[in-house]
Amino acid sequence: MLRRLVFGENPRRTVVRVIVLAAVSFITFNWILIPIRSEGSSMLPTYSSNRLNLVNRLSYLGSRPGRGDVIAIKLAGPHVVYVKRIIGLPGERVAVDKGQVVINGSVLTEPYVEYRRPWDVTEVLLGPAEYFVMGDNRGMFEGDHDFGRVERDRILGRVVF
Repeated sequence: MLRRLVFGENPRRTVVRVIVLAAVSFITFNWILIPIRSEGSSMLPTYSSNRLNLVNRLSYLGSRPGRGDVIAIKLAGPHVVYVKRIIGLPGERVAVDKGQVVINGSVLTEPYVEYRRPWDVTEVLLGPAEYFVMGDNRGMFEGDHDFGRVERDRILGRVVF
């Protein structure tokens, strides 16, 4: 009775389903959707600290990363990453003037930024495979925040949630 309750009418079919489900889960969560845990306050209020997020590694197979995308940047392996927002695209000039991001001489509208400090970052010219990234919490002191250029090959994918 218990065996029938656990394995159903057809135990072979149930075992095959379990194996297929395990294989699909293994592939999905090791190569396609990588789970990461965000730590720190640099992406507040968009992402809070100690939150589990998923990174879609297939998100940029047919397209390029775009301005405003929240991405995972690999540091020392697929699970040691920074979570940042793309601010500048390849070939652009990026600067920060009194807390306002300036792209090619125009101020960038950033509705996701709630708090700002008067940061000043000297203008940089991005290379053909470079992106400029920052966190959403600009209320932090500039020295406590990691931001700047990132090579395209260090971008793991888009953070989906």
